[in-house]
Amino acid sequence: MTPTPSPEVGGAITALVQGRHQQPHDLLGQHLEHGGLRIRVLKPLAASVRVRFEDGEELDLGHEAEGVWTAVRTDAMRTMDYRLLVTWADGIEHEQDDPYRFAPTLGEVDLHLVNEGRHEQLWTVLGARVHEYPGPMGTVRGVSFAVWAPRAKAVRVIGDFNDWDGRVHPMRLIGSSGVWELFVPDVGVGSIYKYEIRGADDVVRTKADPMARRTECPPNTGSVVDESGHEWGDGDWMTRRRDTDPHSGPMSVYEVHLGSWRQGMSYRDLAEHLVNYVVDLGFTHVELLPVMEHPYGPSWGYQVTGYYAPTARFGTPDDFKYLVDRLHQAGIGVLLDWVPGHFPRDAFALARFDGLPLYEHPDPRRGDQPDWGTHVFDFGRLEVRNFLVANALYWLEEFHIDGLRVDAVASMLYLDYSRKDGEWIPNVHGGREHLEAIGLLQEANATAYKRVPGIVTVAEESTSWPGVTRSTSAGGLGFGLKWNMGWMNDTLRYLHEEPIHRQYHHNLLTFSLMYAFSENFVLPISHDEVVHGKGSLLTKIPGDRYDQLATLRAFLAYMWSHPGKQLLFMGCEFAQPGEWADGRSLDWWLLDHAAHFRVHNLVKELNRVYREHPALWALDSQPAGFRWLDADDNTGNLLSYLRFAQADGSGDVVATVVNYGGEDKAWVRVGLPRGGRWEVVLDTNGFDEHGSASQAGIVLEAENTPWNDQPYSVTIGVSRLSAVYLTPVAEVR
Repeated sequence: MTPTPSPEVGGAITALVQGRHQQPHDLLGQHLEHGGLRIRVLKPLAASVRVRFEDGEELDLGHEAEGVWTAVRTDAMRTMDYRLLVTWADGIEHEQDDPYRFAPTLGEVDLHLVNEGRHEQLWTVLGARVHEYPGPMGTVRGVSFAVWAPRAKAVRVIGDFNDWDGRVHPMRLIGSSGVWELFVPDVGVGSIYKYEIRGADDVVRTKADPMARRTECPPNTGSVVDESGHEWGDGDWMTRRRDTDPHSGPMSVYEVHLGSWRQGMSYRDLAEHLVNYVVDLGFTHVELLPVMEHPYGPSWGYQVTGYYAPTARFGTPDDFKYLVDRLHQAGIGVLLDWVPGHFPRDAFALARFDGLPLYEHPDPRRGDQPDWGTHVFDFGRLEVRNFLVANALYWLEEFHIDGLRVDAVASMLYLDYSRKDGEWIPNVHGGREHLEAIGLLQEANATAYKRVPGIVTVAEESTSWPGVTRSTSAGGLGFGLKWNMGWMNDTLRYLHEEPIHRQYHHNLLTFSLMYAFSENFVLPISHDEVVHGKGSLLTKIPGDRYDQLATLRAFLAYMWSHPGKQLLFMGCEFAQPGEWADGRSLDWWLLDHAAHFRVHNLVKELNRVYREHPALWALDSQPAGFRWLDADDNTGNLLSYLRFAQADGSGDVVATVVNYGGEDKAWVRVGLPRGGRWEVVLDTNGFDEHGSASQAGIVLEAENTPWNDQPYSVTIGVSRLSAVYLTPVAEVR
């Protein structure tokens, strides 16, 4: 007999089928009522439905209305485990489980933390998570889907497991949390899904999961169920990381765009070739342009749509873990670019997620980024801040990432960034500081350093904002390091001048020491400086190719000995003349040419010397670690200075002399802080393609002749467009 629904039930069924019901579990599943145990299931297009209970009893269900089937077991006085036996047009009976008989997979504490914006492991409760329920009829394995969409009128999960039919799996709204949840049995790893959201504006949108840990490969935009099976082998690295302070250790960073380092390589390919290359060159870290999923490849990852998913262009999340693992096992740290400042407007992603601005600020004067045509996060909304803070922790904890370089921090700090008068709203005090964004950065930094000892956060911040690397407890932003954009701009301007004209621009090199210790700095020669018509690092330098290469070698030695960590973009290590293009590989054939191979060898030697001499990194951020010998020889285009490993001048010391002039210096007297023998450990003149004479290895006896305010000195020749390092010879006893 076909049951006739009551008007109340009929209205609920209509709302359910139309995608307007917020509590499908109130209608579907099993419910004890006056006449017994009612079973009601949603099976659109089914020909018949039966139910088999845990005690072996079976019951035919009648079609109630619009794909809803129901019956009452009159002898049942309790709920129980059951399975559905569904026949479709194929005439075959299929045994299935019912999604609407399961309790929520999110607990009250989790929901409370989500709403408070304090769930530091948000990825463990939202998104798609493989889950198991034990029961009398056996353990049921499936996927729990959970998504935050507080103003949605209804949410349904669609995917390849339900033929993308939103009628099949409506989700429930859990209390007032704004979180929608549904456990779907028999869905597994690799299933593709999205959410079908009826927004506050009553428009139905199909959205990718903001918390998806895996995605389809672009241009496809589906989210993919994932469960990690990677077994980490970097235990020694992680132990050392926990007990090491990266801010006072060596950090020589190789910046990489994975898609164009060597085109066509997967994460696992890179785990062999990139790892071997970086180990051979001697860099301590790699920094990867954003690996988070992004729809448009030429954005280089800076317009993120999948904040919790490594891009599928190069493999799975476990493949990316394998790359990180192999780097760690080889002694290489891994930094990731992280982009919390803005996100793209793509309709399938975060924009107007529940029909209204949700992740973005609702006022375009705060919610739109004019430079990049993107949205700006609503940093004052607790759940949005939680999404971003947890995302930072996700990469550090789940992928063992050693640090995050935060992109475009200046765009976050200032409400009037790239905006004209009238296009921005002052803060509550009438100022231009973006107080909510400042709070987000402070919270992210403080939480990361608290939870993950041994990591580092790095700010790309291009203004004179005070206290970027000051602790949050002292009112700073709490970053560990800051890109020294002033040093980068001034140095590249200086290198652009002809040697004969550099004497008039000498201050471009010396000015950086006026503020070198105001923050903890990284010296960046990044991807931004070798693209979009700016030319390569090599071609920024005037003169013929020989002079360009010589100047570049001198510059690299200067960079490695200047206070601050250093970062070099891929291709610069072998002086690629062509501007970087993300659509093709680096010009690896250049390494067949002596001129470029020798620059490559110089970088390798610089990294060796750098690692072996704490003077070049131990006191990077302290004035006691640096002393000018001669900062004023502008007519000779000459610089000389000392680096110290210890504040009292004892221990390791390196003297550097750089000749940016076009003439050889037959002799230069260099002041030294102590007597004894000093060795030339580096001479960039010896790295040209002709095998020019090098002073490396020469040992000089310091004379008792005070010079440059030092008690001792030596004289040494310094070739045009070259640099030399001298260090004391350790006495053997």
